[in-house]
Amino acid sequence: MHDFLARLQLPGNLLQTGVNLLVALLILLLGLWLAARLANFAQRALRRAAVDPTLIGFLRNLLYGVLVAVVVVMALTKAGIPSAPLVAALGAGGLAIGLALQGSLSNLAWGVLLIVFRPFRVGDYVTAGGVEGTVESINLMHTLLVMPDNREAVVPNAKIGGDAIINMNRRGLRRFELKVGIGYKDDIGQAIAEVERLFAADPRILEEPAPGVWTAGLGESAVDLVVRAWARPGDLWAAQTDLLRAIKERFAACGISIPFPQRELTVVQGALPAQDAPR
Repeated sequence: MHDFLARLQLPGNLLQTGVNLLVALLILLLGLWLAARLANFAQRALRRAAVDPTLIGFLRNLLYGVLVAVVVVMALTKAGIPSAPLVAALGAGGLAIGLALQGSLSNLAWGVLLIVFRPFRVGDYVTAGGVEGTVESINLMHTLLVMPDNREAVVPNAKIGGDAIINMNRRGLRRFELKVGIGYKDDIGQAIAEVERLFAADPRILEEPAPGVWTAGLGESAVDLVVRAWARPGDLWAAQTDLLRAIKERFAACGISIPFPQRELTVVQGALPAQDAPR
């Protein structure tokens, strides 16, 4: 082998460069293959850990990209390209990209946090980023909400993460509240008893936590009652509106009045005081 290389009469530096390029190519090919294997292994491990599919794909691609960058730097270094300028160039490029995509990276970071910590799930009814609606999808950059009137709201994840999140479904039960006024001459105990009978007649109103009726205040023209009851999220709106109608009809049948604001005017008859004559 030595005699063969001597007959080729290749300069020593050129021969060493060729060997380095060959080794760099081997490092690159083997490194890319190994990076793909490690990324796929991490993906399978995340699936076994029941991690969100959106996050699995993102983490797999992120790991693969980091490994590829390391392999490329190693291969270029072996080929004779100084690593310090290369790393500096990559750092400067990454900083420039980060400044240009600052808003997008903020959305991406919050998207990962939302998927990991799960303050809400698909199907939950929430108020997030100042928008109220049902969560239809959670992506790395934005969250899609369907509003009650069937409009779609695409809310950036950074806006959701920077604001309060109210989840109406997380606890499994919701309470609603109604305010009803009765006349001062009506029996408060009878009114409360009639509302409690309506509780028992509606299966959508839960027995536990127990519903209740309380005297909330003495208004200008009525005694104010507050009605609170619990229902499942899917039954909340229908149970609330049906109970309000049932209260009106039951009070009318029982002779319990629901007064409206009234004013009493007192008219004083007699001559008005004389006005001073104009000067």
